[in-house]
Amino acid sequence: MLQRIQTVYLLIIVALTIATLFLPLAVLQYGDQLLSFDATGLSTMTAQPELIYPAWGLFILTAVIAIIALVTIFLFRKRVLQIRLCIFNALLMLGFYALLAFFAWTIKNQLGGEVSMTVKIALSFPIINLILDYLAIRNIGADEALVRSLDRLR
Repeated sequence: MLQRIQTVYLLIIVALTIATLFLPLAVLQYGDQLLSFDATGLSTMTAQPELIYPAWGLFILTAVIAIIALVTIFLFRKRVLQIRLCIFNALLMLGFYALLAFFAWTIKNQLGGEVSMTVKIALSFPIINLILDYLAIRNIGADEALVRSLDRLR
């Protein structure tokens, strides 16, 4: 299980996705006020942060991505199911950006006026996860092809 490179890829996906849950994705400046946008929603950047606009759907989607990647690691005997779960997880990662764009559009319309957004490094983690997911799919497929070729020789 841990000897395979796709397990390492999937573990990195889990780690980056968990980091995405807790790191800020963007900082918005609205007038003289700074607001932080993370997976839980939009909150103020003061000593006592206050959640202004909740985005629990984004938090749940990100947690599901991490859980699916973790479960996929332990299905090493069912390689076809692993590939399907990786493809489904890649679609969820694309859905993360769609949901993020929806929340950004909604927040911009609710705040109105001039809102400037500064993107943080955690926003690039799902793209890195997509690349790692693709690499995991390729290596799982190579393992499946190897097992099938050895079955033909018997």
